Amino acid sequence: MDLTNDPIPGLVRKIAVPVTVGVFFDTMYGVVDIFFAGFISTEALAALSIASPVFFFILTISAGISQGSAVLISNALGERDHEKAHKICVQSISFGFISAILLSLIGFLIAPTLLRTLGASGEYLRIALGYLNLILCGILFIVLQNVFNAGLRAQGNTKPIRNVWVTGCLLNCVLDPWFMFGGFGIPAMGIQGLALATVTIQFFGAIYMFHKLSESSLWKGPFLAILAPSGTYREIMLQGLASSFNMASLAFAWFVATLFISKFSTEGVAAYGIAVRIEGFFIIPVFGLSTALLSMTGQNNGAGKPERIQQTLRTTMKYSLVTVAIGGLILFFLAGPFMSIFSDDPLVIRHGEVYLRIAAFILCARVIHLQMISLLQGLKKPFPVVVTCICRYVLGTCILGYIMAFLLNMRELGVWWSWFIVAWSTSIIIYLHGIKVLKQILASSQDTTSQ
Repeated sequence: MDLTNDPIPGLVRKIAVPVTVGVFFDTMYGVVDIFFAGFISTEALAALSIASPVFFFILTISAGISQGSAVLISNALGERDHEKAHKICVQSISFGFISAILLSLIGFLIAPTLLRTLGASGEYLRIALGYLNLILCGILFIVLQNVFNAGLRAQGNTKPIRNVWVTGCLLNCVLDPWFMFGGFGIPAMGIQGLALATVTIQFFGAIYMFHKLSESSLWKGPFLAILAPSGTYREIMLQGLASSFNMASLAFAWFVATLFISKFSTEGVAAYGIAVRIEGFFIIPVFGLSTALLSMTGQNNGAGKPERIQQTLRTTMKYSLVTVAIGGLILFFLAGPFMSIFSDDPLVIRHGEVYLRIAAFILCARVIHLQMISLLQGLKKPFPVVVTCICRYVLGTCILGYIMAFLLNMRELGVWWSWFIVAWSTSIIIYLHGIKVLKQILASSQDTTSQ
């Protein structure tokens, strides 16, 4: 496919649909983990929830390398500079390998302290730490899988990652109960079995993604000669900073929200961990559309075709808003039944139901935020995203969440309503800025054409 010339609606569908299908199964992957953890105890569910923001925080570097690489590769492909695109691809692999090793080491060092800060102790801490330590052993496979995917999606090829996510979810349905409860020579491992299943699946996923990347035109060229660290690392870091910071800020907000909620009840922590995964189902199509927007913006920015970027944004934004508006209605009215699928604890269900009904009104704000992040990153202007993330996740969650939860004595409800206020205010700001940047690029292109 030619991202700089083919009809835009068709390209959006070709890129977005495989990602959407894949993200659905990837989200189901997490739901499967929660489902089987629920067979153990509420404490096991809470341990899984409390370990999640720590793990998510570690993954931010992986996301930054992947996103930064995809932006640079897509722009280079748009410029028709295949040698440059190949070099960035190879450099991202070595950068990802080094970063993964460092992330694992740092994770082993800080995990106990972070979990204790979140209120884990005794058996609760032991369960959460056992799960997280095993996950950290597989960080390398997760990072490399993301890096290989960056090269493929920069070319508009999103089918391989779809295959990985679909197959991974199906394997998880088999490996989770097998490793948890034991059998066929495998001892019963409890919640650690969930972690071992994840590491195993990520290992095979990374091998498959490397195979698909090696078959693409992007792989043609020298490898060992350009594998050593170079200035390209810095370029990848600069472009990936926005994505890393966005995820790091979200992980921080998740961490803080979990910390605040843990001051009130274990049931609230368990409910929050379940509810955010249910919420994730309703923004699945947005991830596919954001991927399409990023890839097409990058290549058309490199090719000097801003009018196609504007048309792509209109298409992906329209599809996204219509989808989540419908999803929001479903989430609002079926919040209770959704929660009861994963827990039979009445207090957990009640907490989760309240959160999901508030989240139903945040979905459109999430669409705007994700779309504008993809637009600005594709234009190689990621730094406004950093400022927005500081306001949205760091200042908003810490300050407003604390005020509403503790000073106004709204408890868990205060944390969740603070997310609503901050999400909408920052999404409006980044939308206005993104449109302004795009208009400036369009005006500059028209001036150049007229001359």
